[in-house]
Amino acid sequence: MDRHLRARMVVPPRVLFHDVVWYRIMEQTSTGRRGGGRAARQAARTARAIESVPFLTRKLTPVEVLDEEGLTLIESNADLLLERVGIEVGNFPEALEIFREGGCEVTETRVKFPAGLARSLMATAPTTFTQHARNPEHDVVIGDPHLVFAPAYGSPFVRDLEGGRRYATLADFENFARLTHLTPALHHGGGTLCEPVDLPVNKRHFDMVLAHIKNHDRAFMGSVTAPERAQDTVDMVRILFGGDVDEGKTVLLSLCNANSPMSWDYNMLGSAKVYAENNQACLITPFILSGAMAPVTVAGTATQTLAEAMAGMAFCQLVRPGAPVVFGSFASSISMQSGAPTFGTPEPAMVLFVMAALARRLGVPFRSGGNLTAAKTPDYQAAYESAATFLPTLLAGVNFVLHTAGWLEGGLVMGYEKFVLDADQASMAEALMGGLDLSDNGQALDALLDNPPGQHFLGNAHTLANFENAFWRSATADNNSFEQWLEAGSQEAASRAHTIWRKMLNEYEPPPLDETIDAELTDWVAQRKASFPDSDV
Repeated sequence: MDRHLRARMVVPPRVLFHDVVWYRIMEQTSTGRRGGGRAARQAARTARAIESVPFLTRKLTPVEVLDEEGLTLIESNADLLLERVGIEVGNFPEALEIFREGGCEVTETRVKFPAGLARSLMATAPTTFTQHARNPEHDVVIGDPHLVFAPAYGSPFVRDLEGGRRYATLADFENFARLTHLTPALHHGGGTLCEPVDLPVNKRHFDMVLAHIKNHDRAFMGSVTAPERAQDTVDMVRILFGGDVDEGKTVLLSLCNANSPMSWDYNMLGSAKVYAENNQACLITPFILSGAMAPVTVAGTATQTLAEAMAGMAFCQLVRPGAPVVFGSFASSISMQSGAPTFGTPEPAMVLFVMAALARRLGVPFRSGGNLTAAKTPDYQAAYESAATFLPTLLAGVNFVLHTAGWLEGGLVMGYEKFVLDADQASMAEALMGGLDLSDNGQALDALLDNPPGQHFLGNAHTLANFENAFWRSATADNNSFEQWLEAGSQEAASRAHTIWRKMLNEYEPPPLDETIDAELTDWVAQRKASFPDSDV
């Protein structure tokens, strides 16, 4: 039987090392107790109840905010935008020639698509694909009806309660890779977990890819800051996976952002070309702040997002028909008074719902959402803005969620405590995405018929048989009495999260990596680094 299908069936719980670590730490922290007693019994029950799954499978029907007529109108407007305005492709003659040979009208550096061409070129893109991890238990299937969570991406700063806000280092990057390894709610290793600014710009991608390979065994993302760095990433995974990469096995998913509005730059499009040539997946995402890089309206932002994304995905198909792509949308509003990005507002949620539906109509996987906030610390603002972004992510039918855990300050900061709190919320998704249980046990009809009027259900046989797994339980929230909370040290959420990630790193054990592969990778990176000088660009 297919392993992914087996993972989605009802099977006895399979608990991995990092699941036990995570939930033991959570229980100890939330109760403020160690060792035996009620906390130990709770921890044991929780550990037994946790099943580690490589990705989620959605049973809920996605929320639709537009009917057929509305979606068709957005699609028509996007086609018109590509036909009349087109895409600017700067300083990349090879890409211009690829577009020209694919049927586009190219004038200098402007590429225009005849009506319907971009959509037709995308016909070869796969509806779903598997991204393979070095541990096959963590392979992920990306596309409907599946849901994959990855950590936040790209922050130059980090923050924790002890160190405050500071520039990120390679040590921080490695810490977040290890935390990801220990976090069952995250299915994917992500990419630039934080920007290690203590390393040269032109060489830090080597260390980041190595950190992914050595510190966790999930799938991960490659470098896109220059085409040659994308090629370095491909060469490194070729060592890790051997000839499977040459045979087209997809082991990378890499983020390529459009330079909105309506342009693609050399580095992003050039990196997409490298990955597509090697059958590695590209996450094609217009990064839009509505009102600054797109119109202020939801429909206008959706039209531009669709046009820019289709141009990028069509390019990947021209490079290699059948290369896996993910349609990405990152749209945020801005303060019209200050120009600062805002998060957790209703308009970007509406864009997300629309784009998810358009992706389904295109027949490609969709990426969006996360736990986004402009808050500087993991405070009340961070909580409500993140929730207002994350819930639409779940309801819209997103397939790949970047920025699931750690995002602060509009993406400028990766927060240690925020990472833990966000991951806890992500663990809720499995219960929600599983939909309504209408099995005999779910209907609970025997319990309803047998229980006398006026008598509570606490002692009912059905309750006793189901109480351990009846409801999702936050592993970081404190639901104890006021007196118990006082006894445990009166900790607020961020303080509890701080204790949790510290304990997680203390108990971290690296996943096994073949010593020969490890040595070959280390030597290869050392030789490549020595072959050219350091640079800050």
